Amino acid sequence: MDHKALALEMRGLREQVTGITDTAVAAADGLLIAADTADSIDPEGLAALAAAGLGLARRTADATSRGTLRRTVAYGSHGCAAFYSVGDTALVVVLGDEGLDVDRLHMATQPALDRIGAILTDKATEGV
Repeated sequence: MDHKALALEMRGLREQVTGITDTAVAAADGLLIAADTADSIDPEGLAALAAAGLGLARRTADATSRGTLRRTVAYGSHGCAAFYSVGDTALVVVLGDEGLDVDRLHMATQPALDRIGAILTDKATEGV
């Protein structure tokens, strides 16, 4: 797995979308793969919590016949946390402050998720 390519994707998201404060990539079981987070955030704990939350959202989408879960967003008084599914085996966490444009985030994240998925399966395309 190309950890440098993952770091570039996470940094690229920050550069594209104003308001992103932290990012992480984790396995679906909650093990941290890569993180670009502030010192005040425990990236391993974030990965575990994100996986648990995404797992519940996946089950809910399935139980209610809503199809394959793509993302979930938790809004707090100081910003939000967006959790994106990367296939069945991984997830991306994006934390943002109050100024984060979530619609812009969703648009910018999809191409990055495709590239991250390719990196995680070692099928990275040229230019990644």
